[in-house]
Amino acid sequence: MTKLTETRKTPKRKKPDGHCSPSPCPPSKSSKKANVTAGPFNDSEPFPDYSQPTPEECRAVRDDLLALHGFPKEFIKYRKQRSLDHIEYEEDDTSGAESSTESVLDGLINTILSQNTTEAISQKAFASLKSSFPTWECVLAADAKLVEDTIRCGGLAPTKTSCIKGILSSLLQKKGYLCLEYLRELSIEEIKKELSCFRGIGPKTVACVLMFQLQRDDFPVDTHIFQIAKTLHWVPAAADVKKTYIHLNQRIPDELKFDLNCLIYTHGKVCRECSGKGSNKPKKEQCDKLCPLLGQSSNAI
Repeated sequence: MTKLTETRKTPKRKKPDGHCSPSPCPPSKSSKKANVTAGPFNDSEPFPDYSQPTPEECRAVRDDLLALHGFPKEFIKYRKQRSLDHIEYEEDDTSGAESSTESVLDGLINTILSQNTTEAISQKAFASLKSSFPTWECVLAADAKLVEDTIRCGGLAPTKTSCIKGILSSLLQKKGYLCLEYLRELSIEEIKKELSCFRGIGPKTVACVLMFQLQRDDFPVDTHIFQIAKTLHWVPAAADVKKTYIHLNQRIPDELKFDLNCLIYTHGKVCRECSGKGSNKPKKEQCDKLCPLLGQSSNAI
């Protein structure tokens, strides 16, 4: 059994060149504001008479998926950054997992690059961007065409470049430096208000930054999680993504959100029974074991 403890390191900055020297980023304090969870625009419960999922159902799905898949390795580094050292999981080998804390701005832009593409491709685009431009100041100063060429492998290069440069420009104008570490001191609602001011940043991106970079108890809803939530009857059939996000964040216990989100997302990518698009995936990418959520779905009807 490996106990995952919280380990933090100050990210190292690359030395800039040219005229794109990095602006100072005030150090973040260790304290955090109250972890108050609410919806992106309206925190009222959209389905007040809908009692699913219960805490017991959430815990059962978490346990079943953990037994089936193990904890997803790509999320271990984020889990280590959370203060959950009282929970133990059996891992194959996590000694080589990344333990340094990703900056909030890096995480935000990485999330933007992940839109409408696979994780492997988005990571390639992010690595290309970081290796081509030493600092975010360099990205802001660069010609848009150069940035587009750098991230073209991730798809939607013009749209993503416009969004990234817009965020950097707005942030510099507002704060005087390109750094979002100040968000660590704000409440969830304050963070949502700050990030929602940036053009092109929607509720899912905000929720991902909250959960992964800021270690807050939030439950992002992507297409995989939305589909499985409907399969499990955790939301009414007519629910949309926005209402699903609000409903699940109010129904799922905070202490289960991170693990459950990572596990459902992972399961949704491989299980053709739960994912509406699963049948089109190559066989090697599909879940080759009996889906444990099928019984959960039958019991929920």
